[in-house]
Amino acid sequence: MARTMARFSRTETPHTDWCTRDHRCGVTLHQAPDIIADGPLGGRAVITRVRAADVDYAEIRIRVPLSRTEDTARRQLGLALHLCRELLAAVAAIRPAALHGRAADRPALGRRAA
Repeated sequence: MARTMARFSRTETPHTDWCTRDHRCGVTLHQAPDIIADGPLGGRAVITRVRAADVDYAEIRIRVPLSRTEDTARRQLGLALHLCRELLAAVAAIRPAALHGRAADRPALGRRAA
């Protein structure tokens, strides 16, 4: 019995000036070296510039030590999520052309929750 295998074809994304040009880069994905910021009590943030196809983005990973007390840990998680939302909004505000016209499509943007 003959077996056939499907072959996938992907358009190669060329290396950038900032990518590592090592095992972190693939055919369609390129990554810069990690930038690490250590925080107090064992916290850590790692940011990496990534290009996938023709889009550049920042990949951010954070490790935040949580309290052993459940109520406090939940409050810490809520605060972390709130700050992530603020970060996304602040970064998006630097690119107004990318957001042009979207506010009209989404009237809830800019409104604060009661």
